[in-house]
Amino acid sequence: MKKRQVSDTLGIGMLLALAGGFLDIYSYLARGKVFANAQTGNMVLLGVNIAERNMKGAFYYLIPICAFVIGIILSQIIKDRFKENQQIHWRQITVAIEAVVLFVVMFIPQGYFNMIANVCISFVCSMQVQSFRKVHGNVYATTMCTGNLRSATEQLCSYRITKDRKNLKKSLQYYLIILIFIVGAIVGAFFTEILDEKAVGLVSLILIVVFLLMFYKQEN
Repeated sequence: MKKRQVSDTLGIGMLLALAGGFLDIYSYLARGKVFANAQTGNMVLLGVNIAERNMKGAFYYLIPICAFVIGIILSQIIKDRFKENQQIHWRQITVAIEAVVLFVVMFIPQGYFNMIANVCISFVCSMQVQSFRKVHGNVYATTMCTGNLRSATEQLCSYRITKDRKNLKKSLQYYLIILIFIVGAIVGAFFTEILDEKAVGLVSLILIVVFLLMFYKQEN
Protein backbone atom coordinates (compact mmCIF):
# COMPACT_ATOMS: atom_id res chain seq x y z
CA MET A 1 0.00 0.00 0.00
CA LYS A 2 1.24 3.48 -0.85
CA LYS A 3 2.76 5.32 2.08
CA ARG A 4 2.70 9.05 2.63
CA GLN A 5 5.02 11.06 4.85
CA VAL A 6 3.37 12.85 7.72
CA SER A 7 5.16 16.01 6.55
CA ASP A 8 2.15 17.23 4.55
CA THR A 9 -0.43 16.73 7.31
CA LEU A 10 -2.30 19.53 9.00
CA GLY A 11 -0.68 18.76 12.37
CA ILE A 12 2.83 19.32 11.03
CA GLY A 13 1.64 22.44 9.23
CA MET A 14 0.24 23.82 12.49
CA LEU A 15 3.49 23.18 14.39
CA LEU A 16 5.52 24.86 11.67
CA ALA A 17 3.14 27.84 11.57
CA LEU A 18 3.50 28.11 15.35
CA ALA A 19 7.27 28.19 14.89
CA GLY A 20 6.96 30.71 12.05
CA GLY A 21 4.88 33.16 14.07
CA PHE A 22 7.24 32.79 17.03
CA LEU A 23 10.30 33.50 14.88
CA ASP A 24 8.73 36.56 13.27
CA ILE A 25 7.94 38.27 16.55
CA TYR A 26 11.22 37.10 18.11
CA SER A 27 13.29 38.75 15.39
CA TYR A 28 11.22 41.92 15.80
CA LEU A 29 11.32 42.17 19.59
CA ALA A 30 14.73 40.69 20.38
CA ARG A 31 16.76 41.34 17.24
CA GLY A 32 16.41 44.98 16.29
CA LYS A 33 12.78 45.25 15.12
CA VAL A 34 13.40 43.22 11.97
CA PHE A 35 10.96 40.78 10.39
CA ALA A 36 13.43 38.13 9.23
CA ASN A 37 10.92 35.57 7.91
CA ALA A 38 10.22 37.14 4.50
CA GLN A 39 12.49 39.18 2.23
CA THR A 40 10.12 41.65 0.54
CA GLY A 41 10.86 44.36 3.08
CA ASN A 42 14.60 43.74 2.84
CA MET A 43 14.45 44.09 -0.95
CA VAL A 44 12.55 47.38 -0.66
CA LEU A 45 15.08 48.73 1.85
CA LEU A 46 17.94 47.47 -0.33
CA GLY A 47 16.52 49.51 -3.20
CA VAL A 48 16.03 52.57 -0.99
CA ASN A 49 19.64 52.46 0.20
CA ILE A 50 20.99 52.00 -3.32
CA ALA A 51 18.89 54.97 -4.46
CA GLU A 52 20.35 57.02 -1.61
CA ARG A 53 23.85 55.77 -2.51
CA ASN A 54 24.23 54.28 0.94
CA MET A 55 26.19 51.18 0.03
CA LYS A 56 26.81 50.22 3.65
CA GLY A 57 23.08 50.24 4.32
CA ALA A 58 22.43 48.32 1.09
CA PHE A 59 24.94 45.67 2.13
CA TYR A 60 23.17 45.35 5.51
CA TYR A 61 19.95 44.29 3.75
CA LEU A 62 21.66 42.28 1.02
CA ILE A 63 23.16 39.79 3.49
CA PRO A 64 19.85 38.31 4.81
CA ILE A 65 18.56 38.11 1.22
CA CYS A 66 21.64 36.08 0.28
CA ALA A 67 21.16 33.89 3.38
CA PHE A 68 17.58 33.23 2.28
CA VAL A 69 18.76 32.21 -1.20
CA ILE A 70 21.45 29.92 0.26
CA GLY A 71 18.84 28.23 2.46
CA ILE A 72 16.69 27.46 -0.57
CA ILE A 73 19.66 26.11 -2.52
CA LEU A 74 20.75 23.90 0.39
CA SER A 75 17.21 22.55 0.83
CA GLN A 76 17.07 21.63 -2.85
CA ILE A 77 20.47 19.92 -2.68
CA ILE A 78 19.32 17.90 0.35
CA LYS A 79 16.12 16.93 -1.45
CA ASP A 80 17.98 15.78 -4.57
CA ARG A 81 20.48 13.70 -2.58
CA PHE A 82 18.18 12.14 0.02
CA LYS A 83 14.73 11.88 -1.60
CA GLU A 84 15.19 8.13 -2.19
CA ASN A 85 16.60 7.44 1.28
CA GLN A 86 14.51 4.88 3.17
CA GLN A 87 15.91 5.54 6.64
CA ILE A 88 15.21 9.26 6.92
CA HIS A 89 13.08 11.69 4.95
CA TRP A 90 14.94 14.59 3.35
CA ARG A 91 12.63 17.06 5.12
CA GLN A 92 13.80 15.68 8.46
CA ILE A 93 17.34 16.68 7.55
CA THR A 94 16.28 20.25 6.79
CA VAL A 95 14.29 20.44 10.04
CA ALA A 96 17.29 19.13 11.99
CA ILE A 97 19.52 21.80 10.45
CA GLU A 98 16.94 24.47 11.33
CA ALA A 99 16.81 23.27 14.94
CA VAL A 100 20.60 23.31 15.29
CA VAL A 101 20.94 26.79 13.75
CA LEU A 102 18.29 28.23 16.08
CA PHE A 103 19.96 26.56 19.05
CA VAL A 104 23.13 28.46 18.13
CA VAL A 105 21.13 31.71 17.81
CA MET A 106 20.22 31.33 21.50
CA PHE A 107 23.81 32.15 22.39
CA ILE A 108 24.26 35.16 20.09
CA PRO A 109 24.13 38.28 22.30
CA GLN A 110 21.61 41.00 21.56
CA GLY A 111 22.76 44.32 20.15
CA TYR A 112 25.82 44.43 17.91
CA PHE A 113 25.41 40.79 16.80
CA ASN A 114 21.70 41.04 15.92
CA MET A 115 22.53 41.03 12.23
CA ILE A 116 24.15 37.59 12.54
CA ALA A 117 21.09 36.28 14.38
CA ASN A 118 18.73 37.69 11.74
CA VAL A 119 20.79 36.16 8.95
CA CYS A 120 20.50 32.77 10.69
CA ILE A 121 16.74 33.21 11.07
CA SER A 122 16.39 34.16 7.38
CA PHE A 123 18.36 31.04 6.47
CA VAL A 124 16.12 28.85 8.65
CA CYS A 125 12.92 30.36 7.28
CA SER A 126 14.01 29.85 3.68
CA MET A 127 14.70 26.17 4.36
CA GLN A 128 11.26 25.83 5.94
CA VAL A 129 9.53 27.64 3.06
CA GLN A 130 11.28 25.47 0.49
CA SER A 131 10.81 22.16 2.31
CA PHE A 132 7.21 22.42 3.53
CA ARG A 133 4.93 23.80 0.85
CA LYS A 134 1.75 21.71 1.06
CA VAL A 135 -0.88 20.57 3.53
CA HIS A 136 -3.08 17.77 2.17
CA GLY A 137 -1.95 18.73 -1.33
CA ASN A 138 -2.75 22.43 -0.93
CA VAL A 139 0.04 24.98 -1.33
CA TYR A 140 0.66 27.02 1.83
CA ALA A 141 3.40 28.81 3.79
CA THR A 142 4.32 28.58 7.47
CA THR A 143 6.58 31.63 7.79
CA MET A 144 4.28 34.26 6.25
CA CYS A 145 0.54 34.81 5.89
CA THR A 146 -0.18 36.82 2.72
CA GLY A 147 -0.45 33.84 0.38
CA ASN A 148 -2.42 31.83 2.92
CA LEU A 149 -4.89 34.69 3.38
CA ARG A 150 -5.38 34.97 -0.37
CA SER A 151 -5.91 31.21 -0.75
CA ALA A 152 -8.27 31.03 2.24
CA THR A 153 -10.45 33.84 0.92
CA GLU A 154 -10.38 32.45 -2.63
CA GLN A 155 -11.58 29.05 -1.40
CA LEU A 156 -14.28 30.69 0.72
CA CYS A 157 -15.56 32.62 -2.30
CA SER A 158 -15.53 29.41 -4.35
CA TYR A 159 -17.60 27.70 -1.67
CA ARG A 160 -20.22 30.47 -1.75
CA ILE A 161 -20.53 30.04 -5.50
CA THR A 162 -20.32 26.24 -5.85
CA LYS A 163 -21.49 25.11 -2.39
CA ASP A 164 -18.77 22.46 -2.62
CA ARG A 165 -17.78 21.64 0.95
CA LYS A 166 -14.27 20.75 -0.20
CA ASN A 167 -13.70 24.44 -0.85
CA LEU A 168 -14.99 25.30 2.61
CA LYS A 169 -12.70 22.71 4.18
CA LYS A 170 -9.67 24.07 2.34
CA SER A 171 -10.59 27.62 3.34
CA LEU A 172 -10.89 26.68 7.01
CA GLN A 173 -7.54 24.88 6.90
CA TYR A 174 -5.84 27.99 5.54
CA TYR A 175 -7.51 30.20 8.15
CA LEU A 176 -6.45 27.73 10.85
CA ILE A 177 -2.81 27.95 9.73
CA ILE A 178 -3.08 31.76 9.89
CA LEU A 179 -4.62 31.57 13.37
CA ILE A 180 -1.83 29.29 14.60
CA PHE A 181 0.75 31.69 13.13
CA ILE A 182 -0.82 34.50 15.18
CA VAL A 183 -0.83 32.28 18.28
CA GLY A 184 2.87 31.63 17.65
CA ALA A 185 3.48 35.38 17.58
CA ILE A 186 1.57 35.84 20.85
CA VAL A 187 3.46 33.02 22.55
CA GLY A 188 6.72 34.30 21.10
CA ALA A 189 6.11 37.80 22.45
CA PHE A 190 5.37 36.39 25.90
CA PHE A 191 8.50 34.24 26.11
CA THR A 192 10.78 36.79 24.43
CA GLU A 193 9.87 39.29 27.13
CA ILE A 194 10.88 36.74 29.77
CA LEU A 195 13.83 34.96 28.15
CA ASP A 196 15.17 37.61 25.76
CA GLU A 197 17.45 36.08 23.08
CA LYS A 198 17.18 32.62 24.70
CA ALA A 199 13.47 32.41 23.76
CA VAL A 200 14.35 31.14 20.28
CA GLY A 201 15.38 27.86 21.89
CA LEU A 202 11.67 27.05 22.23
CA VAL A 203 11.35 27.14 18.44
CA SER A 204 14.25 24.72 18.25
CA LEU A 205 12.28 22.37 20.52
CA ILE A 206 9.20 22.66 18.29
CA LEU A 207 11.30 21.69 15.28
CA ILE A 208 12.72 18.71 17.16
CA VAL A 209 9.14 17.56 17.79
CA VAL A 210 8.43 17.92 14.06
CA PHE A 211 11.57 15.91 13.28
CA LEU A 212 10.45 13.06 15.56
CA LEU A 213 6.84 13.06 14.33
CA MET A 214 8.04 12.61 10.77
CA PHE A 215 9.27 9.11 11.58
CA TYR A 216 5.62 8.10 11.50
CA LYS A 217 3.97 7.45 8.17
CA GLN A 218 0.32 7.53 7.25
CA GLU A 219 -1.23 4.99 4.96
CA ASN A 220 -2.87 6.60 1.97
